[in-house]
Amino acid sequence: MSPTRDDVMAALAAVAAPASPGAPATVAGYVGPSDIVIRDGRVLVSIGIADAVPTLWEPTRADVEARLQRLPGVTAVLVSLTAERAPVTGLDRTARSAVAGTTSPAPVRGFPALSKIKRIVAVASGKGGVGKSTTACNIALGFAALGLEVGVLDADIYGPSMPKLFALKGQPRIASGRTLIPLEAYGCKVMSIGFVVDADNAMIWRGPMVASAITQMLRDVAWGTLDVLVVDMPPGTGDAQLTLAQSVPLSGAVIVSTPQDLSLLDARRGITMFRNVDVPILGIVENMSYFVCDDCGKRHHIFAHGGAREEAQKLGVPFLGEVPLELMIRERSDAGMPIVVSAPDSPGAKAFLAIAASVWAALKT
Repeated sequence: MSPTRDDVMAALAAVAAPASPGAPATVAGYVGPSDIVIRDGRVLVSIGIADAVPTLWEPTRADVEARLQRLPGVTAVLVSLTAERAPVTGLDRTARSAVAGTTSPAPVRGFPALSKIKRIVAVASGKGGVGKSTTACNIALGFAALGLEVGVLDADIYGPSMPKLFALKGQPRIASGRTLIPLEAYGCKVMSIGFVVDADNAMIWRGPMVASAITQMLRDVAWGTLDVLVVDMPPGTGDAQLTLAQSVPLSGAVIVSTPQDLSLLDARRGITMFRNVDVPILGIVENMSYFVCDDCGKRHHIFAHGGAREEAQKLGVPFLGEVPLELMIRERSDAGMPIVVSAPDSPGAKAFLAIAASVWAALKT
């Protein structure tokens, strides 16, 4: 039986908050009704610490997490700190790079869990619905096909797709303390918020809460030695992207777009955001580039064609390739059998494998 909200609040009330004039005495005073999510024994708590220093709160957060783990019926716990701050304006690019994402928790570089990861690659898009997660999954598997040690972090908090794409179920085991062991499939280590939160549960989280959850998945996962960690980013440009750019040394970003103008406009914003925080752009992928008719064998450009290549030329970034709009990609993805491993000789798989090879070549230079 899952604990109740009253059980959680009682545990929070038993933990003293860091002393601050006029502030609540216990952690319970920092948690609102929408900051507690309980589902099937899994407990997620967001502690809103306003403009406090997150490092001062870390021992308190750990204490809360430990107490919640001891509650009867609890199977998994995620406690995050949210630190909302006022926006900063009127800064030049250098200054913006230093303070970008000030609504996020203060960045912490050099997580021990990342010490054996040689390269970290973000796969991003300016908007949803362009096949970013499918692309991230298959690029990661393309890296694995090259003989690399690969991990995948599903940072798309609002729409985690990696559990389905990799056909993974269950919860991560605990290595020690609060460090989790990632699940594995097709030779890749995978971590996702989808392993903790029910698939049918809507994630109604503020931006800082999302950023904090991503930080925790980076910090508290036993990734081990990896050649590449592929991060599937949430769509858009916001706290999640900025948290990652400031918290870990990203080796570069891959931007996924469809050929149509609306998608390219958003992709352009994504490129600008990464450039503003000094993350190299590894290139643009044009997904759903064309459809080949089964009957006539003719190519149909349903979403236009060549827009991503032209955009890459305009922006001075590499064009990584075209991925066809292929029924098999959708079917295999829905079945948890990504096309790169289940049909490596198909046109779609060959496109993803070529993209992975191009990205790896860029990372080695």
